[in-house]
Parts: sequence; C-alpha cells; structure tokens
Amino acid sequence: MACTRQALSAYLDALLSPRQFRDYCPNGLQVEGAEHIAHLVTGVTASQALLDAAVASGADAILVHHGYFWRAEEPAVVGMKAARLRTLMRADINLFAYHLPIDWHPVFGNNVLLGQLMGVEEPKPLDPADPNLPLFYGQLPQPVSLQTLCIDLAEKLGRAPMSVGQGEVQKLVWCTGAGQHYIEQAADAGAHVYVTGEVSEQTIHVAKERGICFIAAGHHATERYGVQAVGEQVANALDCTHQYIEIENPA
Repeated sequence: MACTRQALSAYLDALLSPRQFRDYCPNGLQVEGAEHIAHLVTGVTASQALLDAAVASGADAILVHHGYFWRAEEPAVVGMKAARLRTLMRADINLFAYHLPIDWHPVFGNNVLLGQLMGVEEPKPLDPADPNLPLFYGQLPQPVSLQTLCIDLAEKLGRAPMSVGQGEVQKLVWCTGAGQHYIEQAADAGAHVYVTGEVSEQTIHVAKERGICFIAAGHHATERYGVQAVGEQVANALDCTHQYIEIENPA
C-alpha cells in the first residue's frame, strides 16, 4: 500500500494550484526523499519536533503549512536548518509545503475551515479574483456578543483568544495566521469583527479608531485545519495512510 512521490506531488499541485500565488516560499516538494510513500504525516510547521515525531511514526512524507526556504531566510545550510534537513535526509522523508495555497483553498483551506468552525454561513474569499489576498468573510446565523464568540473560539481552538471591543457581532472578516495588517480592509468591508491569529501594537489603535472589534486567536491555533483536511483527502485519493501530528505552540 503506497503511492509514488511523483503521484503525490502531482496530486497536491493539481488540488492546491500553487502557480496562481505570489508566495513568500516555494510551494510543493521542498526536500526529496523516498520514491514510494506509504505513510503521510501532516503538521502545521516543519519544526524539529514534528520531524522527530514523523520519523518515529514511520513517515515517508511530511506535508506542512510552514516549510522552509522563505524569501528573507538566510540561505546557508548551517545550525538549526542543517539539523532539520539532516533529519529528513537520513530518514529518506519527503517534505511538501504549501503556504498561501492552503490558506486560500475554497474547500480544504485554513480560512474556509476556520469560518465553518466559527459557525459562519457560507464563508467566501473577500476578493475571489485575488488569491493573494487571504481574507474571507461571512455572517453568523444571528448576532452574538463578542464575549460569546471568544468563549466559543476558546472551546474549539483550545486557547483563550485576545479581543478588543464590545457589543454584538454578526458580520465577520478573518485571515488565519499573521493577518493583523489586514484589519483596515476588514473595516472597509463593513465587518463587525476582524479575526486573525496574531496582534501587533498598532492593531489595537486601528481597531479602536475604526470602530471594529478585533480577535487574535493564535497563529498556530487558526492554521491547524487545512493540512489535516488535505492529508485526509490525499489518503482517500491515493494509496497511502495519513496521520496528523499536533506540536503544541501557544503563539
């Protein structure tokens, strides 16, 4: 029971359409490993902890949202980077990474799945013509207090979000991960609340001055779902098994 590396790579590229994105990193196969893949591990970030857990699980391939070789990254293969690559190559494990394609996918993406988790009716991209703008929008079935939305998110994500503002909210705009810089676009779109993963100092002032509620629910916590959904889809379509491995991260 196994598929080939080429088959997995072609399937992921067809599913996630990486060429339509202007991304900060290469999307697709980043480190070549075994030709045949029987066991696929997914995780949020290709940290050393995830690599070690994948080796222990007998993985032939790892699929992550946050991989390597970022645009501003130091190119030298030394230190932490060398240790990570050495782990992959010694174990003959393939590393696949898809960043914006997993944020934006209309079925298996981080944003659409977070919207569904929040109870949004028909989550959609704010600008369907621009896949490089990872903002989604939608409405809750009925207005709820900001506090109620935060309590619901805390229960579902397993961590308490940080929030600014008060009152009832129904129209939501959101972006998983580090999307705090999109808060003004959310306000321009008429959102009652903007939900993302992280917060910056200036985000608080923008929220107060633009009159929009704001929630920072965690970068890691908001981006756990896309890779899991893609991994399950791969296991259903190709001849391999899938295992999601959670590496705790409070950020």
